[in-house]
Amino acid sequence: MQLYTGVGDKGLTRLVDGGKVSKDSDRVWAYGTLDELNTFVGLVIAELDSQELSLIKELTQLQHSLFDLGTDLANPKLNWDNMRFNPQYIDWIEKRIDVYQDEPPEISRFILPGGSKASALFQVCRTVTRRAERQIVTLNWSTKLPPELLIFVNRLSDYFYALARVINYRLKMPETFYEHGKTVFH
Repeated sequence: MQLYTGVGDKGLTRLVDGGKVSKDSDRVWAYGTLDELNTFVGLVIAELDSQELSLIKELTQLQHSLFDLGTDLANPKLNWDNMRFNPQYIDWIEKRIDVYQDEPPEISRFILPGGSKASALFQVCRTVTRRAERQIVTLNWSTKLPPELLIFVNRLSDYFYALARVINYRLKMPETFYEHGKTVFH
């Protein structure tokens, strides 16, 4: 298989349906950011200790769902019938958030990203997810997307936040509270 096609030499890329679109289109920004996120998830997996095998498996499954989601965003003819993303992932991720949010002690103020390297990488995943969410919202203004895609990405940033806290807790790394912050979580 040849890796280069020459299509990109003119600032274009091919979509799932074979059509060409500018590399700076809303669609390409959205699925490209999910690809970036998937790469950071891979980096977190590489950083995790082998004692976190169940989390590694969970994150690997998440990577598959991100590929499905990215493929759907690269499909200009996307509809409910041809969507690869499984809406059951919304329920799955909500249950995972519920489990993880109860593991470390409850907090009422913002924390600074950091602590362990894995926690910092989960925070990077959280912020890249928020950027992807903004780009999917932008795409949704011009192309009606199934609402489940946006719902999942909205939950995903909370998932990464919960994991950032959990991994620091498991590693006994203290969290640093934002010093000028007030109580924000009730």
